[in-house]
Amino acid sequence: MSRPEEHRVEHGGEDQAEHRVVHTLRTSASARQLYELVARAEHWPAVFEPAVHVRILERDRGTERFQIWASVAGQVKTWTSRRTLDPDALRVTFRQERTQPPIASMGGSWEFHGDGDGTEIVLTHDFAAVDEDALPGLRAALDTNSEKELAALARLAERRHPVEELLFTFEDTLQVPSGDDAYAFIERSDLWPDRLPHVGKVTLTEEAADAGSPGVQDMTMETVTADGSTHTTRSIRLCFPGESIVYKQLVPPALLTGHSGAWLFDRNGNGTVTARHTVAIDPTRIEEVLGEGTTVADARAYLRDALGANSRATLSHAAAAAAAADAGPAS
Repeated sequence: MSRPEEHRVEHGGEDQAEHRVVHTLRTSASARQLYELVARAEHWPAVFEPAVHVRILERDRGTERFQIWASVAGQVKTWTSRRTLDPDALRVTFRQERTQPPIASMGGSWEFHGDGDGTEIVLTHDFAAVDEDALPGLRAALDTNSEKELAALARLAERRHPVEELLFTFEDTLQVPSGDDAYAFIERSDLWPDRLPHVGKVTLTEEAADAGSPGVQDMTMETVTADGSTHTTRSIRLCFPGESIVYKQLVPPALLTGHSGAWLFDRNGNGTVTARHTVAIDPTRIEEVLGEGTTVADARAYLRDALGANSRATLSHAAAAAAAADAGPAS
């Protein structure tokens, strides 16, 4: 549910209405577990549907700054926020330092009020719009994303399995002759069906990058598994030239409720590329996908092997392409 309020404040010398909206959800999950999920912002892309990527800029005892890219009303938006974390009060407060129109200002808090029967999650936003005409769309986007975030938190924390068993990160690293060539290979995923045996089809659209901003790719990919079956995923990818390509799967495989990842390119001349995955397992689908009697441990092992094998295959082909580029044409 949500509760709207409004009062007048001054932003940049202009009198604008600041609005307050409170979204709440009652859940059987523990307040501590819910707080920890919100506190670990780097895991948000695998937990929250709107979150695409989070980059931690500063982190100190009880405070942090990060930049987040998220899907808002069908577009990828980015902003920088400062947060204060209070693990004793189970409260996280936040304030956007750099916003994007139509937002003039945005702040708020997460609070978790536990009792013997569960927890009430309270998510509060205080915000002003640069133009009051934009307010209905802003409110609609805020309501949609907040309700999705509350539901995702509760869904993950209510599982009978510990969150740390369902939500985990792993990575593989490979040496390559040229980081730049490897980056170009992974960025051009539209060419993967001709370059990678486990990729059947890729549909790619891309928004041109602004100065200082990553390119945004929308990628739909059909993957062929070792047993010959196929599955289709859709991802948003952010391309930071020469540094990293990060992605969030909008349509993850049936075994997962969330999957985000990154291709990380060493910038110190060591010629290494790391493929990182963060996944959130859906325990209700394990036996359906892996067979009767399989467990969370089986799902973890399967995902580590299957996703890791695909990444290692991509890295191996990227390394071979980089080596061929370095060798140049035969004389």
